[in-house]
Amino acid sequence: MVLNLTTVELLNNTKSFTMFHENTYRKRRGDLRRQIAGGLILFPGNSEASFNYPANTYHFRQDSDFLYFFGLDHPDLAAVIDVDSGAETIFGNDVDMDDIIWMGHQPGMKDRAAKVGISNTLPMTKLSDVLGEALEKKRKIHYLPPYRGDNLLRISELLGTSPGMVKEGVSEDLIRAVVKLRIIKDEFEIKEIEFALDIAYEMHTTAMKMAKPGVVEREIAGTLEGIASSMGNGISFPIILSINGQTLHNHYHGNTLETGRMMVTDAGAESLLHYASDITRTVPVGGKFNGRQKEIYELVLKANTEAIKAIKPGRSNRDVHLLAAEIIASGLKDLGLMKGNIQEAVKKGAHALFFPHGLGHHMGLDVHDMEGLGENYVGYDHKTKRSEQFGLAFLRFGKEYEPGHVFTVEPGIYFIPALIDLWKSENKFKEFINYETVESYKDFGGIRIEDDLLVTSEGYKVLGKPIPKTIMEIEGIMRK
Repeated sequence: MVLNLTTVELLNNTKSFTMFHENTYRKRRGDLRRQIAGGLILFPGNSEASFNYPANTYHFRQDSDFLYFFGLDHPDLAAVIDVDSGAETIFGNDVDMDDIIWMGHQPGMKDRAAKVGISNTLPMTKLSDVLGEALEKKRKIHYLPPYRGDNLLRISELLGTSPGMVKEGVSEDLIRAVVKLRIIKDEFEIKEIEFALDIAYEMHTTAMKMAKPGVVEREIAGTLEGIASSMGNGISFPIILSINGQTLHNHYHGNTLETGRMMVTDAGAESLLHYASDITRTVPVGGKFNGRQKEIYELVLKANTEAIKAIKPGRSNRDVHLLAAEIIASGLKDLGLMKGNIQEAVKKGAHALFFPHGLGHHMGLDVHDMEGLGENYVGYDHKTKRSEQFGLAFLRFGKEYEPGHVFTVEPGIYFIPALIDLWKSENKFKEFINYETVESYKDFGGIRIEDDLLVTSEGYKVLGKPIPKTIMEIEGIMRK
């Protein structure tokens, strides 16, 4: 049995070294090595980044792939796996006295590497020698797509190629191997995600209680960020919180809450091991839904709950997305906003005026898990190809469910004035959309409801402590 430390155990551990047992990392690296034909695998870790002068840095976040295979949550590291010999090396420098004065005692590289089952360490200056020798012997050097400019330049220098050619040399074999391993979550990863969801529960129930007329959005957003930092490793993505919920990723927090508006809060936290949660709730400012809000909210809630019920191994997320789209379109027809044959309307994409994004995305160490490796590698395969249709093209995850998948289910309905005006001016889908009725909703905003799901061998599990989402539950907690 592989022993692991969960975040809960870590919080009660005075040593508080935040990582899984070394055997977990050994196994992950061994599984990866067996999927690569030969050569070296290079994993550059992240460095700290300054935000206004060199010594004042952003909160450090290690690269997720480095965390997955090596577990060391420190800046200025790199790792190399020799696929042919099996040798594994961590590259990094031991601290000097200046570091100790400013940062306190730091473990040596040998001690750090030993915690993840690696005995071989070298100073960072030796990395170029190791890679240079491999290049001289015409050995393949596998690396993943860099998403930070400093790592792109670093790889360029190490491999002796131009920055513009770095992405051309990315290893597709390595991408596919990493996705295959990371996309299936084990029981210890699930515990971490659920710990992050415990934090999300506190964040969202707090937001509900604070959503009163006269409150400025930043007061709530700042409180939520503080909860995430006090209970875990901070937020898992910049908080989306706005009374203008028709803007899907609205990071502006300067509005004052008013009665009659709805507040969309899309927020999550990271566990101490950096596993993410991602939850969205939409609530009426002041705690009471009006009639029009209830109609749209219940429709989104039905799309959310029915989509969740449809999840089981072998069914595709694309099919479940289209199920949610049909529920939304059918409900909008009942309200007089859409018309005609609903199946045909969804097939042609008319519903995307109101539901212009995908049902959800994979989640794990990244809130949009492994998106930096390429969405099509993560969410699609040879059986399921990405659509080019507006709306459906934004579905990040379309392929069949497998036990161990963790992903979000987040349908929504939005009234986006600019998009409504554009489609109306083009007479687009006029056989399916009642534009005169839609005009009266241009001041509505938007509603999104999001939960985090695990695919099990028998079906699904909604992860985490249930966060209020029915009208009765939301109004009840807001009264408190």
